[in-house]
Amino acid sequence: MKNKKNNWLSRAVALLLPLLLLGGAALAQAPAGQPEMADAMRANGKIYVVVAVLVIIVVGLLVYLVRLDGKVSRLEREVENR
Repeated sequence: MKNKKNNWLSRAVALLLPLLLLGGAALAQAPAGQPEMADAMRANGKIYVVVAVLVIIVVGLLVYLVRLDGKVSRLEREVENR
């Protein structure tokens, strides 16, 4: 049971680490001033819609990857048991 927990944790870290590194790189390259479009979208309240859509997409991709990883792991166990 402990091995399964460590395996899941290592896979979660492997999935999230590239996202965190890419996010940090994107923030490091941001220009000093904010674009006018961001101000206009924030003033209209549309920026929250954009952020919500991005969060939904990222969460959906992560759920898909975790489910896919589980299916592949199950198939690998079936092949090993044969």
